[in-house]
Amino acid sequence: MDTAQFLVSKTIVLVGLMGAGKTNIGRRLAQRLGLPFVDADAEIETAAGETIEEIFERRGEAAFRDGERKVIARLLADPIHVLATGGGAFMDASTRALIRERGISVWLKADLELLVARVSRRGNRPLLKPDPRAALERLIEARYPVYAEADITVETVDGPPETTMERVMTALAGFPGAQLDAAGIAR
Repeated sequence: MDTAQFLVSKTIVLVGLMGAGKTNIGRRLAQRLGLPFVDADAEIETAAGETIEEIFERRGEAAFRDGERKVIARLLADPIHVLATGGGAFMDASTRALIRERGISVWLKADLELLVARVSRRGNRPLLKPDPRAALERLIEARYPVYAEADITVETVDGPPETTMERVMTALAGFPGAQLDAAGIAR
C-alpha cells in the first residue's frame, strides 16, 4: 500500500486488551504514516510520577482511571497522531465518546491463547494477578462487547507485527476518515 498519499483526518486510537499489540503496532503505524506516536500509559506514568503498578498499589484503580481519563482527553486535543491506550480506557463511557468525536478507534482483537502467551512475558500487569489466564477470560467477557463499538476491528496475528500493521493499514484505507481522493487528499 502506498502510504505517501495516505492521510488521516483524526488521531488513530488503538484499543484492546493488554497484550493485543497496541504499543508495538502503534509505533510501526505512526512511523509508516509519518505521525507522532503516543502511549497513553507512558503519559499517565509521566504525569503521576510513578508507574501504573505503583498507582494501583498506592491509590487504587479508581484513581488510576481518573488520571487515565484526564490524560487521554488532553492527548486527544493534540494534533493528529497515533495513540495507544491502556486496556481499560475504552471502557469509560466519557473517554469512548471523546475518542468517537476526535479519533478513529481501532480495536486490535486477539484471542485468549495469544494474549496469555504475550502477557506471560511481563509480570507488571496489576489486573492479571494472581492468575493471568483467568483474569484475561474475565476481561474478554466484560470488555469485548464494548471494544466492538470501535470504528474498526482488526484481528491480530501471532507472527510478525508487520502483518497486523498491514491489516490496520488496509482497514484504515477503507474507513471514511482516511479515504483519499484522486489528488491524494483525505476526505
